[in-house]
Amino acid sequence: MRRLAIALTLGVLAIAGCGRAPDQPPAQSGAAIAAVERDATGWPSYGGQSSGTKYSALDQINRANVGSLQVAWTYHTGEISSGTNDTDATVSELTPVYANGHLYICTPFGRVASLDPASGRQVWSFDPKKPRSGNMYAENYCRGVAYWEAPAPQARAAECGKRVLLAGQTGMLLAIDADRGRLCPGFGQGGRINLAALDYKGEGPLANTSPPAIYRNVVIVGASVTDNKFRNSLDGIVRAFDVVTGRELWSWNPIPPELSDRTGAANTWAPISIDAQRGWVFLPTGSASWDTLGINRINAIPDANAVVVLDTQTGRRVWSYQTIHHDLWDYDLPAMPTLATIEHDGRPVDAVIQGTKTGNVFVLDRQTGKPLFPVREMPVPKSDMPGELASPTQPMPVLPRPVTSQTLTADQAWGAIGFDTWRCKAKLAAFRNEGIFTPPSIKGSLLHPSFLGGTNWGGIAYDPNTGLAVVNSSNLVSSVILKPRAEYDEKRDKRPGVSVYEMRGSPYVMLREVLLSPLGAPCNPPPWGQLTAIDMKTGQARWQIPFGRIRFSSGLSSPASWGAPNQGGPIVTRGGLIFIGASLDSRFRAYDIQTGREVWSARVPAPATATPMTFRHTDGRQYVVVAAGGHGGFGTPLGDALIAYALPRKD
Repeated sequence: MRRLAIALTLGVLAIAGCGRAPDQPPAQSGAAIAAVERDATGWPSYGGQSSGTKYSALDQINRANVGSLQVAWTYHTGEISSGTNDTDATVSELTPVYANGHLYICTPFGRVASLDPASGRQVWSFDPKKPRSGNMYAENYCRGVAYWEAPAPQARAAECGKRVLLAGQTGMLLAIDADRGRLCPGFGQGGRINLAALDYKGEGPLANTSPPAIYRNVVIVGASVTDNKFRNSLDGIVRAFDVVTGRELWSWNPIPPELSDRTGAANTWAPISIDAQRGWVFLPTGSASWDTLGINRINAIPDANAVVVLDTQTGRRVWSYQTIHHDLWDYDLPAMPTLATIEHDGRPVDAVIQGTKTGNVFVLDRQTGKPLFPVREMPVPKSDMPGELASPTQPMPVLPRPVTSQTLTADQAWGAIGFDTWRCKAKLAAFRNEGIFTPPSIKGSLLHPSFLGGTNWGGIAYDPNTGLAVVNSSNLVSSVILKPRAEYDEKRDKRPGVSVYEMRGSPYVMLREVLLSPLGAPCNPPPWGQLTAIDMKTGQARWQIPFGRIRFSSGLSSPASWGAPNQGGPIVTRGGLIFIGASLDSRFRAYDIQTGREVWSARVPAPATATPMTFRHTDGRQYVVVAAGGHGGFGTPLGDALIAYALPRKD
């Protein structure tokens, strides 16, 4: 898994593309696909549509009237924990789906529920009795569920003719009757498939952080594995099952067979996209294990840290594009590939827009995997670790420009006052620092952007009306030290703010830390969080603004111009709006997509560290829904609210 494993408090807190042309033509033209994207009005899957554009064609709520939004209803899960009393911390990352006239959700404790979209009233709830402690990274969370229904009306009317699919933290894949809230007995073993019992090759537990993907009768799941612990982590096998019977249809392993006993991971923990016209599944893969030491995997693993495309029916690999060679920084692909039709060189082109933790945004031809904007192989520093063989180059897009800073010197250290600046300068000067892709070292190396991103699992939203791709990003500096195991002293080295990873079987213990000043502010200059709109026609940023606020340990809040780290993602609508929670300041906001001007915001009971969604119900109203329960791993205020907003009723 590539999940945030640090309590970030801030005071309170393809080898050169690896692209190969597929041997089948596209099913429809780019214009036909664009029409589907432009007319999307429901929210039947996690990313709005299976393409992951997070776009809605609804415009009942628009720039002219968004200021009149008010709370329509609030649903409370009743599930809050700061990580005490034998219950792991709760993390609110849910995006509901709207299907079958209902909202389907999952809760941090693993319950699946159906809600009345007009009132928030619970219709049914299914509790799989997930353990509340002992979860991966000591967190309770669920980002969402998937929905499927039988194609024939008579089959849809039968029991389990409509299903909610949950891939949970326990490694279970569940099929639940969408009308009745009961397990579907004909799926797997009594409605369950124990993924953890299947052969994933390697060591450690298995969990899921993201909802499954659905294509026709196929349900596809990735997996999360434990980071920075095992040399031979579980291989990042992606599996497909028959959505009715649970029979396994195929599996695909990113780890080459000859390396499977030496390394693992390269797993797909982030959400998965589907090109419904081509019948292709788009996977964002992560780094192989160990994440920050590659002495056991100096051979090329071209499907790690890559956009990998498979045929949904067979699992056949269509093409792959690698965004990081021989990852030593834990720079997984953390976000759902955004499948959009963009205007390029005066014609519509089916594209893949992929955000990364480095802040780079790759724009690829969806048919071939080749970059639509130039990408150059940039020379990068060598590793000084014994036995390590860092890649001599890394792919860097010429366009779009990175959405976050990628270089930082000690002289650029930031502080609110002179003493603060001096301490940060001393911190930065202590580490090896040769720019982005400075390899981890025994001395310690700067990592900027940090392992949190750049972009993270919130991903990118695309507006087909303006051609703008909208991405939120964090901008932090961190350090990574490979401490010789014999020199590691727990009392000295395991201190507040430092995450320790045991890296079993290696000569080292890995220490990782976001670098903060004595006042709790990041040691790099603000803005520490931004929202960027990129014109996909040109690859240039249309606008970029600071995003979010933070509160320091001194009790002072940052000005808006400083921005703040964030978690979650944006959505866009035909009404000319961007809706986004994500910030740690307990605000839910709307922006004008043309200008980046904030046009509405509302106070929420806890940070909305989730991606919102929108839909129009049978009552004729458009609703915008966001989960606002905070992030126990970040030490934010916590809550249990799912909040729906709408315009006032017209009597």
